[in-house]
Formats: sequence, C-alpha cells, structure tokens
Amino acid sequence: MIEGILIEGLVYGVMVLGVFITFRVLSFADMTVDGSFPMGSAVMVVTLLKGFPAPASLLFAFAAGGAAGLVTSLIHTRLKVPDLLSGILTMTMLYSVNLRIMSNRANISLLRFDTFFTRITAWSGPSLGGLWGVVIFCALFTLAVKAALDLFFHTDYGLSMGALGANPQLVISQGMNPDIIKISGICLANGLAASAGALTSLYQGFADVSLGTGIIVSGLASLMLGELIIKSNRIVMQTLRVLIGSVLYRGLMYLARDYGYHIRMTPNDFKLITGLLIIFCIVASNNRLFAPKRRRVKPDRNSGPGKTGESPAPYTSGSPGLSKKDPGSPKGDSA
Repeated sequence: MIEGILIEGLVYGVMVLGVFITFRVLSFADMTVDGSFPMGSAVMVVTLLKGFPAPASLLFAFAAGGAAGLVTSLIHTRLKVPDLLSGILTMTMLYSVNLRIMSNRANISLLRFDTFFTRITAWSGPSLGGLWGVVIFCALFTLAVKAALDLFFHTDYGLSMGALGANPQLVISQGMNPDIIKISGICLANGLAASAGALTSLYQGFADVSLGTGIIVSGLASLMLGELIIKSNRIVMQTLRVLIGSVLYRGLMYLARDYGYHIRMTPNDFKLITGLLIIFCIVASNNRLFAPKRRRVKPDRNSGPGKTGESPAPYTSGSPGLSKKDPGSPKGDSA
C-alpha cells in the first residue's frame, strides 16, 4: 500500500508540476493536460512495442506532449481564443489523435512485455522486496525534474516567465515577446504531463485512451493541498509542496478506496471526494484556517517623544537625518 502511494504520488507529481507552471506561474487555465497525459501513455506503449528503448520512448512522449501544448498556445496567441476554450478544444481533438496513435484501439496492454519497471522489480526484489526499487527510481526521477525546474526558474528566462503571469506589462517593457514565453511554458507543462502519463503506463502495464479523464482536477487538488500545508514564496519550496501535495492526495484516495466501505463509499465516489477536497482547500486558503495567528504588538504607553523625557533629535537642512550633535556630522564649518 505504501509503495503504491509513493509511486503514484511521485509519478503524478511530475504532472502536477506541469499544472503548477500553467495555473500558478503563467496564470493560464490549461485543460490540455486531460489529453496530453494519455497521449504520453499511448506514445510510450506504442514505441516500446516497436522496439525502442525506454529512455527514447520517454523522450518521444515528452515531445508529443510539448506538441500538444504548442497547438493550445498557438490557438490562444495567434487565433485569439480564450485560454480555457483553447485548452478544451485541444483536449477534445487529442482524443481522436490518441486513438490514431494506438491504431484505433482503446487499450493496449504491456502485461506480456518486459518493461523497465518489471526489470527494476526483478533486480531489486531479492534485496529490497516488493516495489521499493520502483519507488527509488520514481523518487530520483521526480527529484531530478524538480531540481531542473528550480534551476530553470532561477535563470533570466525563467524569471521572465514567472513575471509574465503576475505582470505581463513588465515583460513587455523589458523588450521580450510575452507570446513566445507563454508558448514555451505551455509546451514545457504539457511535456511534463505526457512524461507522467508515460511512466504511469509502465507502472500500470497498459495504455488507455481514457486514462486522462479528470486528471486536471486531481492535479489541481494536489496543487491546492500542497499550498494549504506549506506557505512560501520561494520556488524551491513551491515545487516541493507540489510533490508533497501529490503524495498526500494519492494517500487520501487509497484510504478512501480501502476503508471507505465503512461508510458505504465506492470508487464511483472518488470524483465527488476530489471536488469536495478542492472546495475545502479554496475555502481554507481564503479564510486562512491553517495560517499561524499573528500576535498583535500593543504600543508602549511610555514610548514616544515627551513620554521618556527625551526630545526628538533636531533636523538640519544640510544632511537629513543627522543632528547637530551627531558624531558622524562635521564638527564645524571653519575647517
């Protein structure tokens, strides 16, 4: 159970990092993730069955997700379609594209195929036991992606991307094209989502055309859950809380699935739980339910001019803030 929570939390955490880029950094409501996530899964499975190695298949999946993000960004920037509608249009079109990639099959299995994850499990099984080898690999991969994003957002281009979501006029005043920055950010976000879909297909052992249904909702729930726990403006902490929120969200889903029968809860109720969790996170964030209470500092009645017997320092027109008796001021004009 713990291995499954960690694997899914870390793998889906890569997708949530992409959601973080679009929704938080760029302030762009991108719904393309529901189509780019299964697209990465489909590309991964098809290329593996054609004999490509796993790293090359993962790169193909990332490129396919980036292409999906490129379509969304061009529809938005060139055709002037609103961001939400452009993502919905691309997501709808990707359903047919994914079917084409999978040769008009809704599901392709990898159960009889020796994948990278099965080899890791066979290699680490005698020493670690279970799926802990896969957990270690997913942790290293996800942390490497997080570190790369942290370094990227400390570059000039990454800082410009962060400024674009908060103040687009600032980017324009610096002589940079905001459309180019927005296009690159959306492509990067969907590439990460497609990579997460590719790893998900390796873990689950199949690719399905409906694998991305509701994936953006779970990504937003993970994102808001992490923001509810950790409050910080540092990019290192912001990407860290994204991964923590993803693991916590998967843990809550596991608990609801394994122990929800006590309250007559079924897997059909997971979408309801996700929606209620998002509403709770929004309300808690707006009302600062988990924010530490600040102590009010009462003013000292004995402080201030005239209360302690001291008069304020005299002001001289020559040097603001320097008094005539200030040791740092000139001792006299005769010198």
